Amino acid sequence: MLGATGQIGRAAVRALSGDGWEVTAASLGGGRDGTWDSGVRTVALDREEEGALSAALGEGCDVLVDTVAFGRGHAAQLTGSARRVGSAVVISSGAVYEDGRGRGFDTQGEPDGFPAYPVPIPETQRTVPPGDTTYATRKIALEQDLLAAGDVWPVTLLRAGAVHGEHCRTPRELYFVKRLLDGRRRRVLAYDGESRFHPVHVSNVAELIRLAALRPASRVLNAGDPQAPTVAEIGAAVDGVLGMETETVLMPGAPPRDGVGETPWSGARPVVYDLSEAARQLGYRPVTGYAESLPRTVEQLDGRDWREAFPKMVRNYGETLFDYAAEDAWLDRQERTV
Repeated sequence: MLGATGQIGRAAVRALSGDGWEVTAASLGGGRDGTWDSGVRTVALDREEEGALSAALGEGCDVLVDTVAFGRGHAAQLTGSARRVGSAVVISSGAVYEDGRGRGFDTQGEPDGFPAYPVPIPETQRTVPPGDTTYATRKIALEQDLLAAGDVWPVTLLRAGAVHGEHCRTPRELYFVKRLLDGRRRRVLAYDGESRFHPVHVSNVAELIRLAALRPASRVLNAGDPQAPTVAEIGAAVDGVLGMETETVLMPGAPPRDGVGETPWSGARPVVYDLSEAARQLGYRPVTGYAESLPRTVEQLDGRDWREAFPKMVRNYGETLFDYAAEDAWLDRQERTV
């Protein structure tokens, strides 16, 4: 298991170990999660160090799970080890999809850049061109190079949605939790609160990894929760977990330039993944749903300074995520125009 101490890796090690696999958990620091079985072997591995992965594989393994692969370099690293590995399961992303006009996750900041995907998105949907400049182009380059080896080496690629749950470095739920903890009792949601960005709980990703390990084949499968709630439904669910009430003010259309009403799920059009192939090929049945898993997620979002606790969120979303002054000014303007 590569990336074993990351969010997906921790859960995947538990799932595989619990299913009877002998698991070697590889990570940069060689750490161990306290929830793992004592039989899990840990090893420190820097995959960027030449020959390190080959040395760690030794005589080989039945299944190699890679939760952190990007781009053609990592694809070459994996295929170079194929003769000692029975099959592989590699995490990709739903960000690789684009619509019929070439719009995808990489174009959302452009005028009318939000993609108009089918609902739900099948695995046969067109994808972005491969490259080395963005998250999406690197992921599809990884996919294509691994699938090219599919005739001799079975690789399952899992296109994950918005991953949530324990150990998340960018917990989108913080958008609502922090507002409640800060005493905010009104929130503004752009696009009338109807945005949908399909989530996938980390335990559901781990279940897909477990199932794919048992059924080696070359394929691409979407990875998601059983439902894709709207952002308004997510906000209401967080209210319910914390036992609080919030007035939701709906903003038609896009947020203004100051970001009021924009959330980590916001988008002009829905992003919902088709999970029927995962059910058909693997017998996938989600372990949990979004609402069921939410209490455990919220428990971990305490009153710590969010910039220190989740620095990746600052990089991804910026300081405007909690710009209450701009939000209050917008609300005041709306009240004056009523």
